Amino acid sequence: MTASTITDRPQLRSDEDFLQVTGPYRRELLAHCYRMLGSVHEAEDLVQETYLRAWRSYHGFEGRSSLRTWLYRIATNVCLTALDSRNRRPLPTGLGAPSSDPSDPLVERGEVLWLEPLPDAMVGDPQDPATIVDGRASVRLALVAALQHLPPRQRAVLVLRDVLRLRAAEVAEMLGTSVAAVNSSLQRARTQLAAAGLTEDDVVEPSNPAQRDLLDRYARALETKDLAAIVSVFTADVVWEMPPFTSWYQGSADVGRLIAEHCPAGPGELRLLRTEANGQPAYAVYQLTDGRWEPFQLHVITCVGDRIGHVTAFFDLDLFPTFGLPPTLPR
Repeated sequence: MTASTITDRPQLRSDEDFLQVTGPYRRELLAHCYRMLGSVHEAEDLVQETYLRAWRSYHGFEGRSSLRTWLYRIATNVCLTALDSRNRRPLPTGLGAPSSDPSDPLVERGEVLWLEPLPDAMVGDPQDPATIVDGRASVRLALVAALQHLPPRQRAVLVLRDVLRLRAAEVAEMLGTSVAAVNSSLQRARTQLAAAGLTEDDVVEPSNPAQRDLLDRYARALETKDLAAIVSVFTADVVWEMPPFTSWYQGSADVGRLIAEHCPAGPGELRLLRTEANGQPAYAVYQLTDGRWEPFQLHVITCVGDRIGHVTAFFDLDLFPTFGLPPTLPR
């Protein structure tokens, strides 16, 4: 160990010093754990575990790598340990079944650990817009869903190499393997991800006025339960899914029938509040129940050109406080 190695390691005197030098990485570590686990709640727990392990072992950090890389090494291994006892988190479209008939009964599987959305507010440094853009692009719902199909170590290699842009040698050291093994895992992971059919449409953030108008029309159509207007904002092959229900639906006509036959709210009984998740537009949906606007669903939306191509409607009401959404809306 050289003198320069020692000076590369920030010197700490207290817990506050530790948090000061490591705190700036918390948001990106959360996004990293989320990509690995597919759950915002588990990601928060694993970031806490990462910081606890980092604090306990900081005396052993010799500065041979950057502090950021050292923290990512700890976080990655924390995630891999957690994944040893967990199944992947799917969406209904990832279960392997064909699209369903909207007239069929809905089947709920509450025991399945479903993929969760991630609030945009948790991603990137608010003082650095570039990190927000990069962070959002790498947590797109379709991308994270596709990552869940990879074995954990392949998932880690792909994220560390293609998202974080770490060198193969760094990744090999982090995972305790060889550069050749890292490159082989990366190639297999890329091949499997390509087979998932991810396209540029999944990573283009809707930001122009036409797309904002499209989203407004979507919200108004749902609030008034105007089925013709709802169908008009979708692509012909739109996909609609809503965990914890196992079915998914394809085609604007079938999605219109699904809403007509299964949505319990009538015209004027839904209110949509705009938010953002996974770098995509999203809506918190509230339903009028006994005179109160209660949380109902969280919609994460993928825009394809001038239409909506995918809606994932999450029924997990625990997501509302995570997104900082109000427990009820004013009358």
